[in-house]
Amino acid sequence: MNLPRLQLFEFNDAPFAPKVLQRTIVSALSRTLRWGQMLDGLVEPFRQFLEASGAHEVLEVAAGAGEPATLLLEALASQGHVPPTFTLTDLHPHVEAWRALVERHPTKLAFVPEPVDATRLPDDLGRGRARVIINAFHHFPPALAQEVLVGMAKGAPGVFLAEGLVRDPRSFLAMTPWGIPALLAEPLLAPEGRLSSAALTWLSPVAMLASLWDGTVSTFRCYSRDELFGFAEAVGPGWRWEYGTYPVGSFGQGSWFWGVPRNEPARPAR
Repeated sequence: MNLPRLQLFEFNDAPFAPKVLQRTIVSALSRTLRWGQMLDGLVEPFRQFLEASGAHEVLEVAAGAGEPATLLLEALASQGHVPPTFTLTDLHPHVEAWRALVERHPTKLAFVPEPVDATRLPDDLGRGRARVIINAFHHFPPALAQEVLVGMAKGAPGVFLAEGLVRDPRSFLAMTPWGIPALLAEPLLAPEGRLSSAALTWLSPVAMLASLWDGTVSTFRCYSRDELFGFAEAVGPGWRWEYGTYPVGSFGQGSWFWGVPRNEPARPAR
């Protein structure tokens, strides 16, 4: 489906949206990814990326609540691979959420409690670490997305981007069988604000409608293969870039895009 990219707002990152609504949406999405095992299909392309980059440490940029990195390292381990160590960063750190994840995976997860700008990664933080963004690159408008990609690539052994959706609203439908129960369970499982979550989920349709809006908008925000390769041109020559898709749920589709520095010109995906 050849659709134009639209930079519409999402409640989960809109400055006018109540924090409790944003927390409910993000928490339910994390639970959806876990319950639906929706990152399992990303294991093989990510493993290939790690092999190509030679990296054993990963710096996750725009990590959000941190669940995607946790799910990916768990999926790697469950499929017999040795996962890398992940260091979580974000311009708006989710310290409490990250701390809980690190308690579950103390040898594989760490985080930076201070804000980290993806366009200006500190040299000492990024040195030797592959840079990764999972399910967040679509939030950046085109000019900023290119700036983020260039900033991530600076001095990096590799850069990996992944989205759980493609630019087709039907790709969001694959999440609804798990997403609706995950949202309705939020008042029972949320670590905080359960009464507020109940008001948004059980007593009103607010959270459901906002989540449906955000999921649909996310598909229109996703970047196409050609757009990603266009951004990669700003990184400069000497990089190898690859693009592909992976299965999400029983019928959905996500995308991945990675690059590693090589002494060869960038080439389009197969």
